[in-house]
Amino acid sequence: MNPIAFRHTASHVLAAAVKNIYPNARLGVSHDNGTEFSYDFDFATPIKTEDLQKIEAEMDRIIKQAHAVTVTEKTRTEARRFFDSGKEIYKVELLNEIGLGASKRCGQQSSRQGTSERCGEPATRGEKITLYKIDKFTDLCAGPHIDNVKHIKAFKLTKITGAYWKADAKNKMLTRIYGVAFEKRSQLDEYLLWQEEIKRRDHNKIGRELEIFTTVDVIGQGLPLYLPSGAKLYQILQRFVEDEAERRGYLFTRTPYFAKRDLYQISSHWQLYKENMFIIGNEVLDEDIFAIRPMTCPFQYYIYKHSIKSYRDLPVRYAENSPMARNENSGEMHGLIRVRQFTQSDCHVICRPDQVQQAFDEVLDLIDFFLRALGIENDVWYRLSKGDPKNKEKYIGNLAAWKKSEEELRNVLVRRKMKFVEADDEAAFYGPKIDIQIRNVYGKEDSIQTAQLDFGAADRFDMSYIDENGEKVRPFVIHHMVIGAYERVIAMLIEKYAGALPVWLSPTQAVIMGISNSHDDYIDKVYAQLRAADIRIQKDVRSEKVGYKIREHTLKKVPFMLVAGDKERDAGTVSVRTREGTDLGIMTVDNFIEMVKSKCKEFK
Repeated sequence: MNPIAFRHTASHVLAAAVKNIYPNARLGVSHDNGTEFSYDFDFATPIKTEDLQKIEAEMDRIIKQAHAVTVTEKTRTEARRFFDSGKEIYKVELLNEIGLGASKRCGQQSSRQGTSERCGEPATRGEKITLYKIDKFTDLCAGPHIDNVKHIKAFKLTKITGAYWKADAKNKMLTRIYGVAFEKRSQLDEYLLWQEEIKRRDHNKIGRELEIFTTVDVIGQGLPLYLPSGAKLYQILQRFVEDEAERRGYLFTRTPYFAKRDLYQISSHWQLYKENMFIIGNEVLDEDIFAIRPMTCPFQYYIYKHSIKSYRDLPVRYAENSPMARNENSGEMHGLIRVRQFTQSDCHVICRPDQVQQAFDEVLDLIDFFLRALGIENDVWYRLSKGDPKNKEKYIGNLAAWKKSEEELRNVLVRRKMKFVEADDEAAFYGPKIDIQIRNVYGKEDSIQTAQLDFGAADRFDMSYIDENGEKVRPFVIHHMVIGAYERVIAMLIEKYAGALPVWLSPTQAVIMGISNSHDDYIDKVYAQLRAADIRIQKDVRSEKVGYKIREHTLKKVPFMLVAGDKERDAGTVSVRTREGTDLGIMTVDNFIEMVKSKCKEFK
């Protein structure tokens, strides 16, 4: 059964139930986001979440009556008269727009927030308007639908939100009711379990509970604040990236956070990416115009150009943990997954044409190393992101160069026996790329890392090297990240481990506490010993019961809780308990240090 038609029919059952219970409610439009259906309403008196139960009961009654879904046709005038008589002002507005410009589908409104238009063909057949009926309920629509509502065996209304009419803040705020529908009860049960898993793993919830990050309205959307635990996690990752990249021959740079537009005009960002950049200055006032960098590549090119390079000097590898900003749409902001300011482990390998394949191998080896270190190597897949020869305004360079570069990347993937998919119109504007993809807990696909082949940067920035014949030659550039944007990686790690990060990544690896305040001196001694051994330790000397402290730190996902009483103090030991509730017994401090360091090595 067509899942789009199935969900869409369920949205009509929802609308019919609402009209039965709230006759004065005015119908808006339906939506389908690929998992849920929803319908917008204008209620005379706002409804609450607890009202969903009686709407569900009415939907259930309608479904059990096994009504067929039937279609009728009316002229525009007849349809307008029908909906006008019911004071359905939003339907009348849509009727007035059908056939004017883009076709309307069931009155659905798409937006950058993710609402999609999936109702089928335009709701017109020549001069006729299609209306669909379930029992006494009639709606302006084009389909698709299933033939009978009896096929909806299981459903649930999930939430209520506000939604502007036509996704325009200038219009009235309507009430959007969301729901899910399935052909089998078991499918609904699976969905509800998945929703519970989302709650258990959602980084936006867990990250705040664990005090990894927070956001503040007066600072701005998409501008997270790292709290001390989050800053420590970021520091651990950054040092790990820097140490490993340096070990593999990367030279670290430090470049400005913003630059004159002249730089971005050379790179083509100004022409092709300007809408995603934060601009400083006013062109109208003929001021010097600057922009905050959306990426680091143009800056590192000038570091390369600082001195003449021989063919023997290549490849040159640059790396930088680069804060940058991109002007994302407000509706796309979500926790740390999509933000306006972020830091990227930005790297550029500048190499000879004959070094491209080997250089890409080394880049993918480095990426693979970090995937394994983070424990996500089995959660990702690879995508060869290609350009679109029909979209000349979006991409720069000639078709032959694009085809050759795409073939170079395809050969790397095939030779390494890596499973990958190919996607058109997903490349960077300057060249094709290999994207490492992952899904968040909501099922949305995100790029966590990328490696791009740029065949045109050397021409645009006049980069060259001297070959064995003393001639100037243009190099190739490989853009890549080591572990991607730190914000997105941290979000992914929180969701992967439901907040219980591996020991080597945990901002706090252990907490030590005494049974009573009489043990504080011993606690201080062990605390100092563990800190000297580079164990990330905290001490809890509050006048609270040990059981209370253990529960609290367990909820904070601290890997180990160390307890000391008279027996431990006298023997120079600690009692060790894990966040999973396992009692590891009595250990010497040295043995505990050895165990923690051993567990850290397992992941690196």
